[in-house]
Amino acid sequence: MLALIQRVTQAAVTVEDRTVGAIGHGLLALIGIEPDDDEAKARRMAQRLLGYRVFADEAGKMNRSLTDTGGGLLLVSQFTLAADTASGMRPSFTTAAPPTQAERIFDQLIGICREHHPGGVEMGQFGAHMVVSLTNDGPVTFLLRP
Repeated sequence: MLALIQRVTQAAVTVEDRTVGAIGHGLLALIGIEPDDDEAKARRMAQRLLGYRVFADEAGKMNRSLTDTGGGLLLVSQFTLAADTASGMRPSFTTAAPPTQAERIFDQLIGICREHHPGGVEMGQFGAHMVVSLTNDGPVTFLLRP
């Protein structure tokens, strides 16, 4: 499982001109699911997403987490993150989990995050063509693994 996280002042996902998820200050997390991912990895990723310290404290240091700040979390499934780009000029998606498995794991991740960060978790629409807009704050972007 991979999560490309970006600290944002705002982020939104639209599908067919309809907003399906939006947050103000918080984290946008693009999530790639791989074939060996399971509920344990989803739990570990949720811990990292909610606890990763990327927000400034009073001294301006990255010492505060999403849980500390109460910010929003926007989760967006993005199978292209799990692509094999090691060779050639076209990505291979054999390293991404099949859609049925990926959706199940993604749903587990959403549930775990909502359980531990109530009221602050939004999501895109699995399998849809999504338009993601954001204002990256910093810019601050990290690639996380569970």
